[in-house]
Amino acid sequence: MVTGAGGFVGRALVPRLVADGHRVTALSRHGNAALPFHATPVERYENAFPLMKGHGCIVHLAARVHVMRDKADNPLQAFWTANTELTLNLARQAAAAGVKRFIFISSVKVNGEQTLPGHAFGADDICAPHDPYALSKFEAEQGLQKISSETGLEIVIIRPPLVYGPHVRANFAALMRAVQRGVPLPLGAINNRRSLVALDNLVDFIALCVRHPDAANQVLLVSDAEDLSTPELIRRMAGAMKTSARLWPVPLWILAAGAAVFGKNEGLRRLCGSFQLDISKTRALLGWTPPLSVDEGLHRALKDGAP
Repeated sequence: MVTGAGGFVGRALVPRLVADGHRVTALSRHGNAALPFHATPVERYENAFPLMKGHGCIVHLAARVHVMRDKADNPLQAFWTANTELTLNLARQAAAAGVKRFIFISSVKVNGEQTLPGHAFGADDICAPHDPYALSKFEAEQGLQKISSETGLEIVIIRPPLVYGPHVRANFAALMRAVQRGVPLPLGAINNRRSLVALDNLVDFIALCVRHPDAANQVLLVSDAEDLSTPELIRRMAGAMKTSARLWPVPLWILAAGAAVFGKNEGLRRLCGSFQLDISKTRALLGWTPPLSVDEGLHRALKDGAP
């Protein structure tokens, strides 16, 4: 069973699981609208218990995602209700229904907001969530581990970084549009390293976690296994578009001053800070290697979902 099957990841995951030979029940609050597969419309996931019986594994994708400008009156409560309370409710239902494994797509933001050079986040590091989104995911992880110890339900927690692929939205899509239009970008002097994960790589990893016995009760990080600086990412995007990157080497202190004036410190941190993942545990435990390179992932993102 896949919750949130109509979302960015779900639309790619369900066909992959079917191709792998699984009988898949896809759940979506949006029903079958524009989906390439049948999805059962679910108005409230809290009432999903009757649908769970007979399933061996649930992949829980449904979530309130991180947004840059949250308009909720109480963002922490909104994230907690959608990402913590709902997740734990579903896990309890799954345990009661006899489901063996519950895969939770968390976020590496649970680890923190930025890494120091040469110090990538590891799966077993002490967590340091900062914003309401990351806190809601962290509290869900803790609750799931408690439910697992009480019921025997196998829990698999996957923490991806930024996911890109066909029809990606938000900041990544905005950056792709800027590169495509030849907008001059003042990021040529940035010397950082960031981990990303292509949609197809994430889907491949989730599919492995559905069936691999050693994934049970693990926290696992996933990425493309090639960290890029922001200028290099822009150059790779431009290469995939068969155009030239227009990068200006503006010193970081000037960018920081401008960001402070216009209240864009958070956006600057995302572009200029480092955010690296160490996936050595994932590789060693499950023998997983990303099937797509960064260049292949960018090519697919641009070919099938051009900005």
